[in-house]
Amino acid sequence: MADVGEKSPPIAAEANLFGKYELGKLLGYGAFAKVYHARNVSTGQSVAIKVVSKAKVMKGGFTAHIKREISIMRRLRHAHIVKLHEVMATKTKIYFVMEYAKGGELFAKISKGRFSEDLSRRYFQQLIAAVGYCHARGVFHRDLKPENLLLDENWDLKVTDFGLSALKEQIRPDGLLHTLCGTPAYVAPEILAKKGYDGAKVDIWSCGVILFVLIAGYLPFNDTNLMAMYRKIYKGEYRCPKWMSPDLKRFLSRFLDTNPETRITVDEIIKDPWFKKGFKEEKKLYLEEFDFDKKYENEDEGEEGENLEDEKSLNAFDLISFSSGFDLSGLFNESDTLVSSERFLSAEKPEKVMERVEEVARKEGLEVAKRKKWGAKLEGRNGNFSMIIEINWLTDHLVMIEVKEKEVNSGQGQETWKNKLRPQLQSLIYQPGQTVSGNQR
Repeated sequence: MADVGEKSPPIAAEANLFGKYELGKLLGYGAFAKVYHARNVSTGQSVAIKVVSKAKVMKGGFTAHIKREISIMRRLRHAHIVKLHEVMATKTKIYFVMEYAKGGELFAKISKGRFSEDLSRRYFQQLIAAVGYCHARGVFHRDLKPENLLLDENWDLKVTDFGLSALKEQIRPDGLLHTLCGTPAYVAPEILAKKGYDGAKVDIWSCGVILFVLIAGYLPFNDTNLMAMYRKIYKGEYRCPKWMSPDLKRFLSRFLDTNPETRITVDEIIKDPWFKKGFKEEKKLYLEEFDFDKKYENEDEGEEGENLEDEKSLNAFDLISFSSGFDLSGLFNESDTLVSSERFLSAEKPEKVMERVEEVARKEGLEVAKRKKWGAKLEGRNGNFSMIIEINWLTDHLVMIEVKEKEVNSGQGQETWKNKLRPQLQSLIYQPGQTVSGNQR
């Protein structure tokens, strides 16, 4: 995303966003998005808001990319990854409300001169902490470069821009990813070979290029002719400057290994003598966060792509995201998406809710086509519509019931839910002031 130094005010309609954020100067822009500095009206907190044009996204065929970026950023919570606070949407735009990195792009700092080996090591330790965390959660960035590394007010590194990221769910049966993406100077040789690649390995290659740039002040693989540069990358032809220490040259060679099978891994990186030097104990904690939390440990996609985990507890971010603006299925009004979604609270236990849902569904002639402990898929008699019911603990006393409807023949699903099922489930719906102390997990 291009950097903008001057103040470039947003249009008047966006200056006060939903009465919640005041948009300020333009920080940068890309093909279909602009990023503004903004202030939370109620708290005064600075945030960055990426404003995405729906029309440009749909015209360019990037609808799936935006949905995936939101999905990925929701699951990442790490000291060295830019946080996504919330997503809001209007008919024409999508707004990513993110953590504001006051220090700007790391690229801007490098362009003023190379870093010392010690400073490079410090930022590289933070980068590997974030990348290792992502990989442990099945997320591969695929576009790591200094322009996508920001600095906060404490001059600590923050990884951003997950627009080209991939999830482990995208891996084909051969165990590899196949989408060609990335920035030319940072792309791994196996991507150029077009035979499939390991997402973690290509991120590690990019990290090696970044480390080289931090210390040398220039790219290891560079040429005015793009194909000539690609040949250098494919053959692994680069030269280290004379001021690099022998330990660092050896370390770098493990990253810029053209054979992904022998390329260094995250586990090997954090044990390397050059990397470990000056590595403070509190920073090691970031590297020990690699285990999946319970929310994503056994994430299992249902038949239609909706998550039907047996048991889920919702974290604070999930609570924020229970707004119509965060319903990804409705972001672009595609014809082949869930046509409607409704959420409501209940003070009843999940088991009782599911029992009642099944009872009502069968009474109305619906088939319980797929059943899990706290979720079910309901289908119309002729397969003309389907519904996904999901139940999650919201607090220790309340559960959230989410109903998603998908039409085949328009109208029947919504009518069945609104006029037949929902009225019979009314007694389950939590009312303000209702006593809930008896329902506790």
